[in-house]
Amino acid sequence: MSPVLAGVLQLLALIAALALAYRPLGDYMARVYSSDKHLRVEKWIYKGIGANPDAQMRWPAYLRGVLAFSAVSVLFLYLLQRLQGHLPGSLGFAAIDPDQAFNTAASFVSNTNWQSYYGEQAMGHVVQTGGLAVQNFLSASVGIAVAVALVRGFARSRTGELGNFWSDLVRGTVRILLPISVIAAIVLVACGALQNFSGIHAVGQFFGGSQQWNGGAVASQEAIKELGTNGGGYFNANSAHPFENPTPFTNLFEIFLILLIPFALTRTFGRMVGSLRQGYAILATMVTIWIGFTALMMATEFHHHGPAFDIAGGAMEGKETRFGVGGSSIFAVATTLTSTGAVDSFHSSFTGLGGGITMLGMQLGEIAPGGTGSGLYGMLVMAIIAVFIAGLMVGRTPEYLGKKIGTREIKFAAIYILVTPALVLVFTAAAMALPTPGNSMTNSGAHGFSEILYAYTSGANNNGSAFAGLNADTQWFNSTIGLAMLLGRFLPMVFVLALAGSLAEQKPVPATAGTLRTEKPLFTGLLVGAILIITGLTYFPALALGPLAEGLAS
Repeated sequence: MSPVLAGVLQLLALIAALALAYRPLGDYMARVYSSDKHLRVEKWIYKGIGANPDAQMRWPAYLRGVLAFSAVSVLFLYLLQRLQGHLPGSLGFAAIDPDQAFNTAASFVSNTNWQSYYGEQAMGHVVQTGGLAVQNFLSASVGIAVAVALVRGFARSRTGELGNFWSDLVRGTVRILLPISVIAAIVLVACGALQNFSGIHAVGQFFGGSQQWNGGAVASQEAIKELGTNGGGYFNANSAHPFENPTPFTNLFEIFLILLIPFALTRTFGRMVGSLRQGYAILATMVTIWIGFTALMMATEFHHHGPAFDIAGGAMEGKETRFGVGGSSIFAVATTLTSTGAVDSFHSSFTGLGGGITMLGMQLGEIAPGGTGSGLYGMLVMAIIAVFIAGLMVGRTPEYLGKKIGTREIKFAAIYILVTPALVLVFTAAAMALPTPGNSMTNSGAHGFSEILYAYTSGANNNGSAFAGLNADTQWFNSTIGLAMLLGRFLPMVFVLALAGSLAEQKPVPATAGTLRTEKPLFTGLLVGAILIITGLTYFPALALGPLAEGLAS
């Protein structure tokens, strides 16, 4: 079987698996967030944290819950790392330096999982399982909660109430993320992923010496790492490591986990707003971009440039022979079009244009299908922008799902789409202008610029993958990328929740002959075009200095 055919068959199998899970999971999540009943274990949690799960919140209260919970999480994870040397199960590792502890705490709480450390050489069992793995669940649940709040803004009328943050947080964790993660972890263990709490031990003899490895609860962390679109690896090689991702089957299974909830949330959206066709329109937009990017990546990486590429069957540099070009390309697109950031190959070693595709996927805002929750609310904001553009074309006040998109709503949406690019471009410009940050670049020229542009793109968009080659473990990068991750995560949430509150207060307007039919293929095409044009106008000059220049020169 040719490598190209193998890659296409993997893609078709993935699409079939996602299609089978789409309806039951999407409907189940809609029931979870619409139910007024609480499980017994949830009642215990509410009692422990002193929350009233039945109290409805307007958007400022909901936002305070998000920010307060996330701030406490950052502080807890920071202290856990700083105290690591005094904790049991630390495997003899010392406390993490202050700047790196801040970066890591900001990273995992913001669902970014950017790592400027070697996991197996820095973090003991307590920090890995009690700190990082816990935040993998909680940060993902926060993202889904904010998305559900925005959906309620469309579904409700004449009220500013968006639900209860604490209830949404607990339900997302207990009823959705935990059960699926348990099943996924069992599958990974059965396929050879590591799951233990062993200490450091020698593995094999190499040229008179031995390789040192430590064990860990890898499979359980790998499951939520992918399912929650987190991405932080137990080992430095991430999903390229055989302990995390042993076989081609687990590679495809992990991609399935990455895409599962973001795609299924479009069904949840359609169910909660009372129109499944609206959910299908958003799904069609996501699928169109995802398949388009995957096809471009596979074409780029399979394209031959000489005898070495012919023999290898494609651009194999930086890729695992277990997965090949096809599996690596599908994984790279999935992880950068979502907020996952896990890698089974090294994006810096992709072709120039291939590396640019991974970067552009993040710069779209990670909305196709995006992260757990963040993908849906990001796409809905882009839908509002597309409706506004259509309204300008015909001279009509734009409407979406029966809600008027007035001055207030479009301001919130416009600021949302400007925040992340501003963070990326400003921090990149500062790093290139100052003398010290440039010393962290392994490469010079266009590829070196791509290393820094990719780092801030990944941080501000809460992706977490790295281009490799950049030494990010410096005070400058730990601090600035940490700030980019926090601002890139929580500033957009402010405007999403404000938008949700504004929409919930409105009285629905009836559809007329002049209303744009947002469930039709025409709107899907308009939305895809708006996303690509807005992203292109924003990032094209920066991309032209990095991956485009490198790709055209090769």
